[in-house]
Amino acid sequence: MTSKIIKPLAWLLLAFILFVTVSPIELRPHTIETPDIDRAAAYLTAGLAFALAYPKQWKAVAVLLIFGAFAIEYLQYLSLTRHARLHDAGVKAAGAALGLVAGWVFNKWREAKTGANAAA
Repeated sequence: MTSKIIKPLAWLLLAFILFVTVSPIELRPHTIETPDIDRAAAYLTAGLAFALAYPKQWKAVAVLLIFGAFAIEYLQYLSLTRHARLHDAGVKAAGAALGLVAGWVFNKWREAKTGANAAA
């Protein structure tokens, strides 16, 4: 995927996660699975997208996404209908970390494949 597509997609995913996390509970989409699986899947997808969008800055992206999971969860204190939980933030951070690792592995594979093709 080109960076022209993946960078905006990564930011849109993060904006959607932010909206879903801090919006009033009645605006929250219904869960597909358990809330923990939905949380982890959303952050895994965002982590993967950011790792693919910013392959050379993966460490900074990792710090920001994992810290962001806790910060965004904390923002729920601003909403009267929401409640922040450390467990939820941990699930989100774990999902982000898994997505980032998957993206890092894919980037390394792509790098090795490109290098092998260039040498041939």
